Amino acid sequence: MRIVINITSQALDLFDHKENRIRHYYVSTAKNGAGQQNGSFCTPLGKHIIRAKIGAGQPVNTVFVRRRPTGEIYTSGLGARYPGRDWILTRILWLSGCERGFNRMGLVDTMRRYIYIHGSPDSAEMGKPGSIGCIRMRNRDLLELFDLVEVGTEINVLG
Repeated sequence: MRIVINITSQALDLFDHKENRIRHYYVSTAKNGAGQQNGSFCTPLGKHIIRAKIGAGQPVNTVFVRRRPTGEIYTSGLGARYPGRDWILTRILWLSGCERGFNRMGLVDTMRRYIYIHGSPDSAEMGKPGSIGCIRMRNRDLLELFDLVEVGTEINVLG
């Protein structure tokens, strides 16, 4: 399996071992665009792998903070109480850069920037940049993707 995320088209494609596209999802990448620098709030480009899969078995809309479930389940009411919160829901695929000096090590390290593919509230618009660096997905799409990929799955993020 291999994932390609295209920032221009705001899409994530999953390919099988024969390079057949088997899934296509709309996503939301960073509103600040593409970039590797720590603190930029941009989505990093280049070759990555899934370093960790987090949240297996948790209910849909489980709220995560620092990769741990908070015990909260997202609802529109919870969202209204905390309107500025960056919601990380349902599952997390934690990315690690593979290109030293570009998206790995130092001030450009994707993993140390805590860049994930993660679930979002249903109200989050897909197909349009809106995150603060991560790749947001619909929860139902993320649940499907989470079950299809393994730790070590290659990801290429294109501008």
